Amino acid sequence: MSGKKEKREKRLQEISLLRTIPYSDHQRWWSEETIAVVTGANRGIGFEIARQLAGHGLTVVLTSRDTGVGIEAARVLKEGGFNVDVHQLDILDAESVSEFAKWIKEKYGGLDILINNAGVNYNLGSGNSAEFAKQVIETNYYGTKNMIKTMIPLMRPSAAGARIVNVSSRLGKLNGRRSRIEDEALREKLSNLETLSEELIDNMVSKFLQQVEDNTWQSGGWPQKFTDYAVSKLAVNLYSVLMANQLAERPEGGKIYINCYCPGWVRTAMTGWSGNISAEHAADTGVWLALLPNKEVTGKLFAERRELKL
Repeated sequence: MSGKKEKREKRLQEISLLRTIPYSDHQRWWSEETIAVVTGANRGIGFEIARQLAGHGLTVVLTSRDTGVGIEAARVLKEGGFNVDVHQLDILDAESVSEFAKWIKEKYGGLDILINNAGVNYNLGSGNSAEFAKQVIETNYYGTKNMIKTMIPLMRPSAAGARIVNVSSRLGKLNGRRSRIEDEALREKLSNLETLSEELIDNMVSKFLQQVEDNTWQSGGWPQKFTDYAVSKLAVNLYSVLMANQLAERPEGGKIYINCYCPGWVRTAMTGWSGNISAEHAADTGVWLALLPNKEVTGKLFAERRELKL
């Protein structure tokens, strides 16, 4: 076993142990009245996040683009004794997002936790393709961003603060070894809170999509592996940092904390079942961030319960 693989296996064993330790009463800021929404929760990581959150005693709203599939996923959890509700949601469809927002407001008065899990990936294995770049960017970045903007006004005030967790990737690190943006001037602007803006992020992904269309992206300084997925997750990570900075200005009682995490290369349909991590392990850090007693953690990227430098 290589040193890297051995280290990962050891960390996964540590996480398994941590998951057996129950939260103490003073750490549990949530209850059955706490509403957690999980997007794309009919299978894979999203389903497991929903199961684990429900297992901690929250009320989980499982959402799925396909109504029938979502209902079946919720039935499985309900039969297991979990408190789960279900609703159709396509994060790419503005009408679907609006309808969901109206429903959650009317039924629950809002939400306390938002897990943005819904996403797509066509970069399987070690291969790369920008063929589906537009769909990947629109789903992973714009879809996630639209959900955040729509749900923020519905997030219920509390002393513990509301939580947003974005399922992202370490491939979206600004200075990653495999996903580095080569344009130093752009990297500098993106890494500086004084120059980071939604417009700058949007312009970055628009430039990438234009170069994909022109077939010039390979010389444009973009990641050469997992290209469209890496760019989409970089945009999500940067937008999360931007929003964390803006949301920090909210008064006590109305705080919203937002973080990202990398689940790893997971054995799910999205990876063609080629991953090396189970959905159970992959969900852990997202659930941990959603329930974190230390509410001051925000604007960070994590993997295996450890912060990564963006």
